[in-house]
Amino acid sequence: QVQLVEPGGGLVQAGGSLRLSCAASGRTASESTMAWFRQAPGKDREFVAAISWSGGSTYYADSVKGRFTISRDNAKNTVYLQMNSLKPEDTAVYCCAAPSFSTKVLSPRSNDYDFWGQGTQVTVSS
Repeated sequence: QVQLVEPGGGLVQAGGSLRLSCAASGRTASESTMAWFRQAPGKDREFVAAISWSGGSTYYADSVKGRFTISRDNAKNTVYLQMNSLKPEDTAVYCCAAPSFSTKVLSPRSNDYDFWGQGTQVTVSS
């Protein structure tokens, strides 16, 4: 079992930056791929970014590529999402996710993840 907690989030103006964190417990974050997803009101859950267990490989949705950076600190069992040049369309509830088994696959499919954080609201004002 893995517990994921995402403090942070908040309100930021367009063009601003925000960093989200996701603390894992129960099983160390170093044992699996981790990912961030987001869901805006009235829209389906959307993949944002994923990072391999070593941190050496990352994968981004086209909508955030070049603006967002996913990273991890396995010593702290924490995954981060640095968001720069934020746009109003980035407004959503952001959740981190982990699979139930160790894998090197950086999947953008929500069905491939079994553990989810409670989510944190990010609002970007224009």
